[in-house]
Amino acid sequence: MSVGTFNETLRLLQTRGVVTVQRGPGGGLFAAEQTPMTRLAHSVLALDASQGDVAQALRIRNALEPLLWQDALWHAAPADVKDLRVCLEGMAEAAVSGDADEFVLANWRLHARVADITPNSLLCSLYVALLELVERHALAVRPQAGVSLAQHIRDRWELHAAMVDALDRRDEETLLRLVAEHDTTTAVDEG
Repeated sequence: MSVGTFNETLRLLQTRGVVTVQRGPGGGLFAAEQTPMTRLAHSVLALDASQGDVAQALRIRNALEPLLWQDALWHAAPADVKDLRVCLEGMAEAAVSGDADEFVLANWRLHARVADITPNSLLCSLYVALLELVERHALAVRPQAGVSLAQHIRDRWELHAAMVDALDRRDEETLLRLVAEHDTTTAVDEG
């Protein structure tokens, strides 16, 4: 192994909190005591995306939604709202064309953009990691019984558009009510 490769590996391990380097007498390379943040990151990475892991990730993601949207309400700049509206346009185009797969992707882009607004890096990181886990293992949009797929997609677009409108108006009461209606555990078929 070259010195450069070793040094880069060592740097990555230090950055991830896996090892520490102590210089001087008695120094050397030591396993680091993992911080709670490091343990959390490793536990999220260790999820094997079984049906149970995806369902749990979706449940936790949905529990984080009110915090995420509330942070967006407090911190969104006009440019953020404009970006959210662009994401909504992608959802609308997919709804009109009946492309359920593209609708889901556009929906996730909207949620990732909402996560980008929060100044809370822990909330953003955890939410996006859970979103990515669900995204990688979701198979299809699944409407509620008695509702056509086309109607379900239109309803979901309207809900998200109303959420962005409430955020833009800084209407916290309406936004949190809409977020409570937003539970997606029945909207995605996990695989």
